[in-house]
Amino acid sequence: MDKNQQRELGQWLKGQSKLAKKWLTLSIGLGFLSSIFLIIQAALLADILHQLIIEQVDKYDLLSHFVAILVIVGIRAACSWGREIAGYRCGEHIRIHIRQLILNKLQELGPAYIKGKPAGTWATLLLEQVEDMQDFFSRYLPQMSLSVLIPFVILIVVFPQNWAAGLVFLLTAPLVPLFMALVGMGAADANRRNFKALQRLSGHFYDRLQSMTTIRLFNKTAQETEHLHGASEIFRKRTMEVLRLAFLSSAVLEFFTSISIAIVAVYFGFTFIGELDFGHYGTTVTLFTGLFILILAPEFYQPLRDLGTFYHAKAQAVGAAESIVEFLAIDSNIQNSDEAKNQKVSQSTTLDIEVTDLIVTSHDGKTLLGPISFHLHEGSQTALVGPSGAGKTSLINAILGFLPYQGSIKINGSELSELDKKLWYQDINWVGQNPTLVHGTIEENITLGKQDISKEQLNLVSQQAFANEFIDDLGYQHQVSDRSGGLSVGQAQRLALARALLQQGRLWILDEPTASLDAKSERLVMKSLNEATQGLTTLMISHRLDQLHTMDTILVMDKGQVVQSGSFEEIKGSGLFATMLTAKQPKQGDLDA
Repeated sequence: MDKNQQRELGQWLKGQSKLAKKWLTLSIGLGFLSSIFLIIQAALLADILHQLIIEQVDKYDLLSHFVAILVIVGIRAACSWGREIAGYRCGEHIRIHIRQLILNKLQELGPAYIKGKPAGTWATLLLEQVEDMQDFFSRYLPQMSLSVLIPFVILIVVFPQNWAAGLVFLLTAPLVPLFMALVGMGAADANRRNFKALQRLSGHFYDRLQSMTTIRLFNKTAQETEHLHGASEIFRKRTMEVLRLAFLSSAVLEFFTSISIAIVAVYFGFTFIGELDFGHYGTTVTLFTGLFILILAPEFYQPLRDLGTFYHAKAQAVGAAESIVEFLAIDSNIQNSDEAKNQKVSQSTTLDIEVTDLIVTSHDGKTLLGPISFHLHEGSQTALVGPSGAGKTSLINAILGFLPYQGSIKINGSELSELDKKLWYQDINWVGQNPTLVHGTIEENITLGKQDISKEQLNLVSQQAFANEFIDDLGYQHQVSDRSGGLSVGQAQRLALARALLQQGRLWILDEPTASLDAKSERLVMKSLNEATQGLTTLMISHRLDQLHTMDTILVMDKGQVVQSGSFEEIKGSGLFATMLTAKQPKQGDLDA
């Protein structure tokens, strides 16, 4: 990572801090207030020692001084507590905002982009990398201001007492940030490499965890264990590299601050024995002056030392921000709900979809299909068929708004890119070949957060999807684990169908809804779908020939083009469709055979 990129990432991080300016200002203010009371505390302590040792004052006469010190200690403790709270709130507020930015971007890019990377990568981006920005906002940014304010105030107090000690402070103070910067130059790169290794390890582990059954059945446990060990070893080395730099920076800062404090102590020591006679303003250096400045000497460098300690947090945040900024900068070429004109699909019983000169591309600009043109009339039943890789799923993703496109997709006369996506999704009933069920109850998986769903509505869609056959035995409060655990494929598909029926949209999009189902489940699902899609616009991807005879139109795709279009009777005797009919398996009817 070059210096310009580090500078840009640092500016981006500081820009986010404006969102929590109130908490940031409060943290800085409390830290500054604590330093003022620290100076008063040092003056009281030096005055007590001076009067006890030099002026031989009775200790009971200084009782008010002791009480004042105790009060000041309590006030400083309260300031430190408030500063920690304010810093945490500052970091929390910004982390929530950054996570929301990532979630909004994920929603904008859609599942077509998300599936291109392992789930563990997204988990690391959204959780660990955002979490590692906490110390930057809660500690480093406030400390940047305090590392200037506190030494400046101490210099204002010290110079009238002794210009020599003030000069030592002034000349040695820049050494701390100078060497902090030199040591920290490689820290951001080390953190960036560490996060990359963590992303790879997380993605690798999560994918292998999901595929554990396949790995064990094919006796690949030893090989995958070796791969995981290699990934974890790389992550271990990257982590130790980061820790090595952190400890090195702390050691360097401690060394130079200790040397500077020692110089001040030696100066006062030789001044008190009469070997040095400069630094004062025509009077002798009193014990009060020496003790006061020596007590303040460590506190003068402490903000700079803290800044050096928290500099590791900056390097960590810059390393984490690189992937986040790159991700947020991805051009989706898809208008989201905020950027769109918030048009609604015109109200009618069903939908009319007209596709003209459509070219669908990936998010990185690669052409996936097109140009193609076709028309889905209101209430029509359309099948989308073709060999694997023909572009069927890419076309569906474009209609759903998950992939960028050129050309035109008009929904009831309105361009898809100008529609409010939230309203558009409310018009879609979706049933895929691999239904996703979340961890929760059967009822929660059917409603998916919909409010005000009555028991009658729930029972109705369950009966229409023939899901009541097993729900009556299990109950709506039966717990379903991740990846449909605890239910068969057929049961999960019928729950997905009930979920789609509850949507009550005007467009049905079906992606192999009967794939991997047994004969009974397939018959029940198709019966329910036939009843539900009557009179509604339907687009179904299918490899099953026995599901195509009743379709109004069949679109045959090959290599990203629509090569045939018509009813079953019109296209069955020629072209690719005829070849697929001839090659079908008698029992399975798989068009990819």
